[in-house]
Amino acid sequence: MVKLIVKHLKRMDYIMMVFMIVLIAGSVYLELMIPSFMQEITLLLTVGAPTTSEVMIIGLKMLACALGAGIISIICGYISAKISANLSYYLKDNIYTSVQKFSIAEMKKFSTASLITRTTNDVNQVQMFLSMGIVLLVRAPIMAISAICIIATKNYKWTLATFIAVAIIVSVIVILISLCIKKFKKIQQYNDDLNRVSEENLTGLRVVRAFNAEKFEEEKFEKTNNELTKTHLFIGRTLGFMGPIMNIIMNGLTLAIYAIAIGLMLKVEGSNAKALIFADMTVFSNYAMQIIISFMLLIMIFIMMPRALVSAKRINEVLKEKPSVLDGTINNVDNLGTIEFKNVSFKYPDAEEYVLKNISFKVNKGETVAFIGSTGSGKSTLINLVPRLYDSTEGEVLVDGVNVKEYSINSLNNKIGYISQKATLFNESIKNNLTFGDAGKEIKKEDIEKALLASNANEFVDKFDSKLDYVISQGGNNVSGGQKQRLSIARALAKDPEILIFDDSFSALDMKTDRQVRQNLKKHYNKATTLIVAQRIGTIKNADKIVVLDNGNIVGIGSHESLLKSCKTYREIALSQLSKEEL
Repeated sequence: MVKLIVKHLKRMDYIMMVFMIVLIAGSVYLELMIPSFMQEITLLLTVGAPTTSEVMIIGLKMLACALGAGIISIICGYISAKISANLSYYLKDNIYTSVQKFSIAEMKKFSTASLITRTTNDVNQVQMFLSMGIVLLVRAPIMAISAICIIATKNYKWTLATFIAVAIIVSVIVILISLCIKKFKKIQQYNDDLNRVSEENLTGLRVVRAFNAEKFEEEKFEKTNNELTKTHLFIGRTLGFMGPIMNIIMNGLTLAIYAIAIGLMLKVEGSNAKALIFADMTVFSNYAMQIIISFMLLIMIFIMMPRALVSAKRINEVLKEKPSVLDGTINNVDNLGTIEFKNVSFKYPDAEEYVLKNISFKVNKGETVAFIGSTGSGKSTLINLVPRLYDSTEGEVLVDGVNVKEYSINSLNNKIGYISQKATLFNESIKNNLTFGDAGKEIKKEDIEKALLASNANEFVDKFDSKLDYVISQGGNNVSGGQKQRLSIARALAKDPEILIFDDSFSALDMKTDRQVRQNLKKHYNKATTLIVAQRIGTIKNADKIVVLDNGNIVGIGSHESLLKSCKTYREIALSQLSKEEL
């Protein structure tokens, strides 16, 4: 955790921290002066014949010290809050930036729910620890050491009683913290689970209601919530012993100091000697309480530290995770529109079996190549290698004659218009959704209109009162599945890319709209090289080439007519959808 904090704080934060340490030292000095003034007043009242003005002067000095210490504490609190808030900002920004660089492989390693917890709850734990710890870790040792140095010159019995009390406190801390430390890690894991269950339920609310599964989801949530609550209760109950034990020790120490003082007074004669012992007892009891309070402040830090350490470790796991897809150096390549797979094989991280095996084919500029096969044959995985959502395990994927691994990510993405299986829209206007991101060029109004026309989305967009300014709700819940898919297609088309990739993107469209969109693409975007993954024969039969996959292997490649004759797998798929006469 120390490395995490040191690495992310800026120069100005360190300057504020040094200034705060100086202020804390000054505050401790002022607070330690107060007991000595109390001793003066006690001696004046018990031994001498003080005047009102003498007592008032000493009282004003005590008041000045108290006010000065209070003002300094307020300033230190402001500075520590500023530093901890800055750290929170830096950590959240770096986590978010790191996640943006993750490929699908890294995203599967960290669940969405876990990343949310790490970005919010874990960062808040570290922030809270720094906000309080930065003051207490400086203040408590300075206060304790200074007070111990002062009381060491007093009666050894008082000093011994104080050290015994401190030893008991430390022992209690060690026992209670050791009981709780493993639970702190479980709390963060349960928070991950709670976020995951909540996310699943909220995003799948329609399905939950359609299957009357509300009770099942409630029970699942309740189970996770109960585990989290039990863990919190265990920690709360265990640490709950600390307060009463501290009070017993503090009151016991006070009684011990008084008892020792009474014993000392019985051994001496004369009021002056007894008054001196009484004055020393008053001062010593104050300093002893300062020492105990200092250790109690350290206790607070030790209570917070285990959870903060767990959180810091979880944050570091995200920040230290190196993306498997590394940025290349090539930016400018002629727009040839060619794609070539050379002996490409692929397996998922930590998997033993290959999903794709020795794939080789070439796509020329302007060609439309379709991919079909049974579920799990590797169609989506294959086209995901082009925009580098994954990197091939073996072989090369070439775009315009250059290995995709050599491209800078931005340059490669600017060449490609990608439409995923799941249409994802953002809580923005239609216009902002269509001009989303950095396309490497300005997307003009005519580009948007052309894209809407080609995707057949203009027919429903024009019906909205605000047209392009119509705001899509989160997740696109205020448009139908087919409308959402057409807007996703329009978003890819608006950037007028060199390569278009449709990952089963026509599945939500009816046959008529499917055909219309494909005709529009041929008419308005015929220069783009197009890759299509589809399940429907009608969607792909007019493609220039059809690649048939089975169990990660290419079992056929050619036109619709040639594959009907030469490829058994393709013929079986075709006959399962269309009759012989229709084919």
